[in-house]
Amino acid sequence: MEVPWLLVAHGSVTALVVVSFLCGQWPIFEGTFIQSINHFLTFGAYHYLLRFVQAVCGTGARDLVLGVEQYCCDRPNPILQVFYVAIIGVTYFMIVQTSFEYIPGYYVSGWHRYLSIVAVAVGAILFVLTSFSDPGTVTAENFSQYVSAYPYDNIIFVEKECSTCKITRPARAKHCRICDKCVARFDHHCGWMNNCIGEKNTRYFVAFLVWHFLICVYGALVLGFILAGELKERKVIYILTAYYGIENSFLGLFPHVAQWLLAVHNTQILLSVFLAILALLLGGFCAYHAHLCLTNTTTNESFKWQDYIMWMKKENEAKANAAALKASMGSSNSEAHKAPPSKWRSFFVRSRRPSVEPVVKNNIYDRGMIRNMCEVIVPLSERKSFSRRKSD
Repeated sequence: MEVPWLLVAHGSVTALVVVSFLCGQWPIFEGTFIQSINHFLTFGAYHYLLRFVQAVCGTGARDLVLGVEQYCCDRPNPILQVFYVAIIGVTYFMIVQTSFEYIPGYYVSGWHRYLSIVAVAVGAILFVLTSFSDPGTVTAENFSQYVSAYPYDNIIFVEKECSTCKITRPARAKHCRICDKCVARFDHHCGWMNNCIGEKNTRYFVAFLVWHFLICVYGALVLGFILAGELKERKVIYILTAYYGIENSFLGLFPHVAQWLLAVHNTQILLSVFLAILALLLGGFCAYHAHLCLTNTTTNESFKWQDYIMWMKKENEAKANAAALKASMGSSNSEAHKAPPSKWRSFFVRSRRPSVEPVVKNNIYDRGMIRNMCEVIVPLSERKSFSRRKSD
């Protein structure tokens, strides 16, 4: 009876760490222990590690750790790519070794053996396309065409020269310090792909996320049906109720069924839980990037808009407060000779807050969901009109 509670505790701790790492900086968690865990995971743990290494092994070891960090985070490297291949390979190998013997089963037909190979192969193809395709490098030969294709909105993008490439940086482009090149319609640099995500390979990246989300859901469901089929074929519930007198209800059967599954099929349970957690994470990323594609916004632009809106709100609040102060000073001077107001009236009258002008996000690149998706699927640089812009 202790094993199910151990599994629940393990799942709860895992969920807490994942939520804290991914969502700890959200405003809703401000001042909570989730924000504290996020700070420890993203900054505090590494800081304490550096102090510990320096105290035990000296400054040279600390510099070595910093050098490894610089190689892993500030330079192109295939570490996460190898890690991705290892995760996919080990997970699929474990599924083949431990679960293919139950296929076909009571609820699972034999064609899932071949469908799983196709699913993994398509995921590998999308990974290669995203990792090794050109994200949309801006060069001295094509920057004028990109400038014509993406006009400056003079809000978050203004015309200026890239200090590194020494060319006019088009709107929506950014110089990646890791890849050391300007990328058109820059979204972000993805360490898993060891490549930037930009105008030309956003379609592959989004397809990669969606496909892997579907793979994880598919794998978790198939493993779940395998476990359900084992319960049905071995008549576990019938034996528990008929021979052991267990009450035929969910609360009565769950501890015993869970204990039997953990004892006989613990590998399938661990694999299904692992795939379900990955599906949740990938589902969130898919939803976020789908929203970006439908609104013709990039991750880089979303951060720029957040900074701009925050700055404009502070500017409008400052202007409104200044106008309210000026108005109150004028009214106090004009009413100086009038009789003072009643104490009861002044007690119940609320002070009016100055009206603040709302900040509107004016995204000139948003041309409707259909046209936005078409721009992602068929980038502007791959259209005939793009090649004619140079002559224009």
